[in-house]
Amino acid sequence: MKTYTFNIQPLLEMMGEAGKRLSEMNACEGAAGNLSICFRGEVSPQKVFSMVEEISLPIPVPELCGANLLVSGSGQRLKDIMDHPLETVGFLIVGEGGLTGKLFTSPQRMFQRLTSEFNSHLAVHATLMNGKNLHFHAIVHAQPPYLTYLSHLPQYQEESTLNQHLFRWQPETIIQFPEGFGVLPFLVPGSENLMRANVEALQHHKIALWCKHGVMACSDESILRAVDYIEYAEAAAKYEYMNLALGSPTAGLTVDELLQICQAFHVHQTIFPQTS
Repeated sequence: MKTYTFNIQPLLEMMGEAGKRLSEMNACEGAAGNLSICFRGEVSPQKVFSMVEEISLPIPVPELCGANLLVSGSGQRLKDIMDHPLETVGFLIVGEGGLTGKLFTSPQRMFQRLTSEFNSHLAVHATLMNGKNLHFHAIVHAQPPYLTYLSHLPQYQEESTLNQHLFRWQPETIIQFPEGFGVLPFLVPGSENLMRANVEALQHHKIALWCKHGVMACSDESILRAVDYIEYAEAAAKYEYMNLALGSPTAGLTVDELLQICQAFHVHQTIFPQTS
């Protein structure tokens, strides 16, 4: 089995850039939103994080035994990660059995615990890394305003309706998300119900929209790629919002036009019927 070697510093820099871009999208007001990167490989956290303690994990994740995670701290501003990574991020090694972990932090640490959505992060990492045999996986939870607003409107809380409306504005959308967006009903933040529904959605979609709350996006390429997904989806939601605000004067791209795009770019999509 191939052994991967990781350097923490570039990963922290990418987390910082992710926080900056989310802030520019107005998707992480105050301390909203959270980030995590999970990877298997050789790394030396003590070179960056000198303090260590054992913590109990919010859920058992035996699938992640020995895995490493960089996770944003609860109550920390994502936009601060770029300039203050040691204050805002912790490093975790999952222990044997997946019930506990060693948390490495800096003396400059400004948080008491890791993100309040850590159960969802762990569950998604465990399911997708195990199911797809991945050595790297990144997750972003944020609250992009246009996507979040639309999820307050009853008609957009239905998955097929949301997808059909959002995919009509830009050719890039269906190219990036041929499987569509997953849509979850409102579920209490940090709850087991949200965790379970979110895991199910992200097994089939790159983004899960949490109605009346925000989104979670994941990528096995980089954390910046997960932010890209949110940015694509938020752009589509902004067009939809603009159309609503103007009284819906246009229908956007037709189904035939979308199917032509898919044919040209060899995209196998599951949102629209193959014939209209």
